[in-house]
This record gives sequence, structure tokens and C-alpha cells, in this order.
Amino acid sequence: MNTHGEPTSLLAPGAALERLTTGATWAEGPLWLPESRQLRFSDVRTNRILQWDYASGQASVFREDAEYANGRTLDRSGNVVQCSQGRRGLELEGARGPRVLVDRWEGGRFNSPNDVAVARDGSIWFTDPPYGLQPGGEEGYPGPQDYEGCFVFRHVPETGETTPMVTSVVHPNGIGFSLDEETLYVSDTGYDAGHLAACHILAFRLRDMTVEGPGTVFAAPPNGASDGFALDREGRLWTSAGDGVYVYDPDGGLLEKVPVPETVSNVCFGGDDGNELFITATTSLYRIRTLTMGPPVADIRVS
Repeated sequence: MNTHGEPTSLLAPGAALERLTTGATWAEGPLWLPESRQLRFSDVRTNRILQWDYASGQASVFREDAEYANGRTLDRSGNVVQCSQGRRGLELEGARGPRVLVDRWEGGRFNSPNDVAVARDGSIWFTDPPYGLQPGGEEGYPGPQDYEGCFVFRHVPETGETTPMVTSVVHPNGIGFSLDEETLYVSDTGYDAGHLAACHILAFRLRDMTVEGPGTVFAAPPNGASDGFALDREGRLWTSAGDGVYVYDPDGGLLEKVPVPETVSNVCFGGDDGNELFITATTSLYRIRTLTMGPPVADIRVS
């Protein structure tokens, strides 16, 4: 405890990092599924979707030939929305397989959607870096971009309208909203294309789901870069980085580091009590128990 009686760590007393399963090539896109008590994630470079079961502690293949699926989240009805780097679009995962929600803007295809967040109004926001188009075909199908740049888009399922909201980020990657939805967080990993300064998390002010003005640097992990991240119910941001998970307060102050022995790609909260942080890192899925949990999900209208 500090002098104010508050815990000096956000991790549960005695918490230790657990490796739940391994054998992936590049583990990404973790999502807790509360109804089935499973953790779904991608092994992007072997083109598979994997699933870890909470009750049995076992992992299995959810889908082969997964079109290089990456980040995913739940929509307001509790359905899985995921990014498909291979299909160059957003998918809605259903009992009969994925259905493409949107894969074009102004007649051209997206680059390779990477991560996604759903706002309270049901609009779907996603990042569109070029990683699935790059030579080598590790994370998609190599090819040219259909539009110049890499944008953050907003898609409204009810109308089909898709609008670029942020066009100034080199390679937008992770994405998320502050609890009041007055701030949009976007990580930029453009450093890997030679833009060395593009290695940070940006904060954009929102008003009525419209971005106001340029983004400001919110935080920059001291090792590696922020890929994906999750916010807890106090508005703190837990982000992946080169050597672990870094936790920032809503003002961008560094609060804690959770060391991980592999390069971390993404994180999410889950578990029966919502206080377990699941971590995808290179070949493995990890877990550590915390003193917090993800934002409330009571307003999700499960159909």
C-alpha cells in the first residue's frame, strides 16, 4: 500500500504469469467469450484461429484457412467482429462461418484491417495498415494498395456508410475508446517502415463520434512498440510492448510493467470474474490475475 492506502500494484497479490498454451507462430487478437468461457485468438502467420477453453485448460483449432484473421471484438449484440487481412475487410463470425461486413471504400479495397473497436452507438472503428499486403505473404496476400495511405475507418452497419476518421497515422494498429468515448486511442507502428518517430500511442479528441483536430502523443512504451491494448474500468490503458505489458493512467503516466518472456502483440480482460488479463505474445497465450477488470459490458444487447 502507498501512503493513501491504495495498492502499489495493479496485479492481484501473489499473481504470477502463466503460460496457458504455446505452439503459435504469431499469436494475436485475443477476445474473451463470456457465454462459452473461451478465449479466441489468431495465429496469423499459420492462417489459423485458435481457442482456449477455460474449464478444461486446453486449446484447439477453431478454424483453419482463416484468411489471416487478426484483431476481434464483440458488437452490441454480442457477435464476434473480426479483421480479415486476407479478405481485406471486416467479418461477422457466425455459426456457419464468417460473413464479410465491409471490404471497400470509394470503390477500392482496404489494405488489411488489423484491429477493431465498437462504440456504444454500434459503429465499428478499425485500423487499416498494410501488413497483409507486404511481400512474403506471411500475413496475407502481397499486392498494391488501392488507396494512398493507411486510415482509421468508421463503419455504420445499419446504413453501410464507411468513413475515414483518422488519416494522419503512418501505420495505425491498435485501437480503443476511453470510457466516456471522448478520446480515441490509436497505436502507430510505422517505425517498421522507416518512420522512426511513429512508435507511440496517439490520443484523438472525439465529439459526437467525430474526430476533432490532430492527435497528441499519449504514451510510448520504453521497449518495442504498442501493438494492441485494452482499457480497464478505471480508464487505465494496458498495452503490449517489446518485453511485456505496460500500464498507463488516463493522463499517460506509466503505472506498471508486467514482464513477459516473448514479444507481446495484444491483451484483453476476461475470466469468470473479469479480472484476468490474457496476453498473446509471439508463440504463446499467457494469463495474469489483476486487481481490476475490463469496462462493464452490461449494455451489450445479447440477441
